[in-house]
Amino acid sequence: MQQPMAAAPPQSDAATDAGRSEFARDVIAGLSAHPKRISPKYFYDNDGSRLFDDITRLPEYYPTRAELEILRTNARELADFIPDQAALIEFGSGACTKVRILMDAAPHVHAYIPVDISGDYLNGEAAPLARDYPRLAIRPVAADFTKVFELPGEALGRRRAGFFPGSTIGNFDPHEAADFLRNARSTLGDGAVMIVGVDLVKDPAILRAAYNDTGGVTARFNLNLLRRINRELGGTFKLGAFEHRAFYDDELNRIEMHLVSLTAQTVRVAGASIAFAAGETIHTENSWKYTPDSFRELVRGTGWRTARMWTDRAGLFSVHALIPEQAGRMPSAT
Repeated sequence: MQQPMAAAPPQSDAATDAGRSEFARDVIAGLSAHPKRISPKYFYDNDGSRLFDDITRLPEYYPTRAELEILRTNARELADFIPDQAALIEFGSGACTKVRILMDAAPHVHAYIPVDISGDYLNGEAAPLARDYPRLAIRPVAADFTKVFELPGEALGRRRAGFFPGSTIGNFDPHEAADFLRNARSTLGDGAVMIVGVDLVKDPAILRAAYNDTGGVTARFNLNLLRRINRELGGTFKLGAFEHRAFYDDELNRIEMHLVSLTAQTVRVAGASIAFAAGETIHTENSWKYTPDSFRELVRGTGWRTARMWTDRAGLFSVHALIPEQAGRMPSAT
């Protein structure tokens, strides 16, 4: 029997410095670009991860409720896609609420490997899972899942299942999303399955409300990126000099999130000076929305194909089971 997971050791000073250096390089490059931008992966320090958890419970933010409905209603069918004694790898795990539904429905899973960029938050979420699922080998990996990362030994020599919930795939531009799926296909190998959450095109008013909540939690989440830069990179951002803006582009079918400079100003970041014009923005996130057909088209040519798709009753969100392009017959509905 596998022993419960001990918390992973903290990153070494060298690893921490390397991560901070990459953060600094990416931020300075993004703020020096035209238009300015910062990758949304840097939202998720400890404070950002907690704020996002708060967002998922907001009345305006439908994706989490809709996806949980899909997972709970169809857990048995989803579990049937997961190979026996598989290693279940969750990309960008964050809070581990959704994967518990799969674990409960799939006792044949051997190991759970959550992968997230925020190591401290990851370990904090993984520890109670080890207590609640002592039969599982739970091995968290603190890594940027958009890049090549090393899998622990529990994933080697066995079939693998990928889990990518929450519509995080919508944060990638379509060509980046296709690249991610190709990389996941390589990481997971033959005989794998990939379970992906995908937000659907819908009434723009619903989308605008979801990213502009009346309590201002999404605004605090967006502005926390500047607070993180100040703390980790010696930034001099004045948070009151920027405001959150989110809007829906109905031609591209995506939500855009920005931080708007309210005045002309110059900010220091990691020794570099960055000038802002009044009204200039930092583009911090896209959230692309798909139709079932447009997502199937995105998947085409990535080494996967869609075997099944489920939606919530309101048709707001979808979950797709992807299998290798050349795979034979997979489980049917029960």
